[in-house]
Amino acid sequence: MIAYKAITEHIKNNNGLVTALNVLDKAITYITVLLYAGYLVYGAFFDPSGDYNLLYRSILIPGVSFIIVSLFRKIISAPRPYEVYDFVPALNKDTNGKSFPSRHVFSIFMVAFTIMQSSVALAVFVIILGLALAVIRVIGGVHFIKDVIAGFAVALIIAVICYGILCGVFGLIMLPF
Repeated sequence: MIAYKAITEHIKNNNGLVTALNVLDKAITYITVLLYAGYLVYGAFFDPSGDYNLLYRSILIPGVSFIIVSLFRKIISAPRPYEVYDFVPALNKDTNGKSFPSRHVFSIFMVAFTIMQSSVALAVFVIILGLALAVIRVIGGVHFIKDVIAGFAVALIIAVICYGILCGVFGLIMLPF
């Protein structure tokens, strides 16, 4: 739709807004990485169960999922809004293809659902960051709405299956060491 181009052009006419979007995009990404790293430290040293299963699950499930999503994106190689509608996005991006699903959005929600194993409050904070990131990626012109919705949906499905059913109900994905 032309709306992507119009929104991006409106944003690009305001240097302060372009800067704010780019800073927020990077800041949310780095904050999430730091929270995830901190959570892994918690799983390694402070998990009350002491069996390291939280740590293993928190590395294995997001890690394997990230690789699968990355391979899927590469195979599908869906074009980005700025490729389809021929405009320069407000966010600093020049990648061709690999738009569907949004890996940024997938990753932040995967981190949120991983953290939810131990802290609902912190997970809700990351979910709020994820919603903001999804909006930024769309209005910044680097993803379609379907891309960010798919990123969220894939993370949710994986979390429900892996954390909810396999780990929660069946006790699987528990490593023996």
